[in-house]
Amino acid sequence: MSAGQQSWHPERYARHARFVSDLGAPVLALLAPQPGERILDLGCGDGALTERLVAEGAEVVAVDASPEQVAGARARGLDARVMRGEALEFEQAFDAVFSNAALHWMKDADAVLEGVARALKPGGRFVGEFGGGNNVARLRRALIEALDRRGHDGAAADPWYFPDEAEYGAKLAAAGFTVESIELIPRWTPLPGDVEGWLETFGGAFLSHLQEEQRAEAVAEVREALRDELQDEEGRWHADYVRLRFAARLTAA
Repeated sequence: MSAGQQSWHPERYARHARFVSDLGAPVLALLAPQPGERILDLGCGDGALTERLVAEGAEVVAVDASPEQVAGARARGLDARVMRGEALEFEQAFDAVFSNAALHWMKDADAVLEGVARALKPGGRFVGEFGGGNNVARLRRALIEALDRRGHDGAAADPWYFPDEAEYGAKLAAAGFTVESIELIPRWTPLPGDVEGWLETFGGAFLSHLQEEQRAEAVAEVREALRDELQDEEGRWHADYVRLRFAARLTAA
């Protein structure tokens, strides 16, 4: 893993992050997929939610920038393709674009929205949920500080884009969408195991700046720094999630 790179390991993701897709039911309900619709799943991960779209009778194309995650999605029998969200290659091909827990990894939001608008048929809808506002503020702060202490620019290593409603709503409007709903949702989320699993799964863009022998030390340091804030009296760890959920429709030509 080169410096600044986030890598994905489907088995690790399933072990430490399955809650991400498990918590996707409300945004799926907001999408309300219909049988026969063509839907693009943008940032599909290992395809756990894509399967649910297919089960509703939709014809789904799934894309993700991670070859490892796409391989996991293909293993489920899905039409999954390696493609960056900032460089979508579709033209008026879909009735809807769906995205869960992925857009915050795509820092060039304007390029993403331009590609989504191009991929949709006139009047098509874009429904998604991703990190917004102060998402994982405590975890983010601790990771940045751990890098700073080791002579790196922690803020520059930050791979995430967490807008509020006003900022992202304005970007949607500028890309030709009518915003039907948008809201920030605080979601204090219990983790399936120790916070170290979360850090190793999602913190790669930070940890990749460190020598291998420094990474375990940094993770242990971050864990200790967050113990009083994110671990409850029973010893269970939580993540301080805030999600931005939205539904928008492409203005018909």
